[in-house]
Amino acid sequence: MLKIYGIKNCSSMKKAFDLLNELSIPYEFHDYKKQGIDAETLKRWLNQLGQELILNKKGTTWKKLSEQEQKEALENQDNLIQALIAHSSMIKRPVIEKDEQYVVGFDEEKIKALK
Repeated sequence: MLKIYGIKNCSSMKKAFDLLNELSIPYEFHDYKKQGIDAETLKRWLNQLGQELILNKKGTTWKKLSEQEQKEALENQDNLIQALIAHSSMIKRPVIEKDEQYVVGFDEEKIKALK
C-alpha cells in the first residue's frame, strides 16, 4: 500500500491527496503533527534519498532556526534526525513511499508512475 507522509493543511499535500483520489490509488496517511516521525524512518529516507531531498531549507521553520541551530543540525545525520523529529515541518512534503519507491514533493508525473 502507498503511504503518504506530511501535514494535512499543506497545499502540496492537498494536491497530492486530490491526485491520488482522482487516480483511485488507495493510500495510508501519516500526519507528522499528530503522529510525529521516528528516527528509523528518517534514517532510511536520508540514506536512500539524501539530506538535500528531505530537508526543506526554503520553509519558514528552517529559516526561524538560529544560525547555530542550523549549523548543528547539519553537522551529522544524528543531529539532523533529531532536528527533523523536533521540527517535522522541515521535512519536504509530501513524502510518498510505495514498494521502496519514493516521491518527495508534489510531482504529478512521478505520482502517476506509482500506480
